[in-house]
Amino acid sequence: MRLSTKGEYASRAMLELSLRYGDGPLHSREISEAQAVPQRFLEQILLLLKRAGYVKSRKGRAGGYALAKPPGEISVAEVIRVMDGPLAPIDCVSVIAHQPCPLEKSCGLRWLWKDVRDAVAGILEKTTFADLVRESRRAAGRKRGLP
Repeated sequence: MRLSTKGEYASRAMLELSLRYGDGPLHSREISEAQAVPQRFLEQILLLLKRAGYVKSRKGRAGGYALAKPPGEISVAEVIRVMDGPLAPIDCVSVIAHQPCPLEKSCGLRWLWKDVRDAVAGILEKTTFADLVRESRRAAGRKRGLP
């Protein structure tokens, strides 16, 4: 799996929306500034996240973007898959986008790529944006010298 810039920026946007979950909608400019994501690119990403059901938006002065469900109900894997597709490093071990290979039954490398897929998917699927919020706040506390 290779995380694209789009996948990285989507993760950052979702983290910012998670950090401010319950505070009302955020303008894309606020997300852009807080997470160092170019605003033009962010608008496209937020549209994809909205279409996928992870973000909702409201127009107008008090409008902006917010999570469509609580951060604890959204895994990092879900967002990465929306942006970058399957988590498998090669198609023959993908669960979602499996492509047969003529060497599939006898390949000496397939088990390795399957283990890589399982390890990466396992971590990303069990990690929610609520987990990332906790870790971000912990890291911010360490930066300020708090325990």
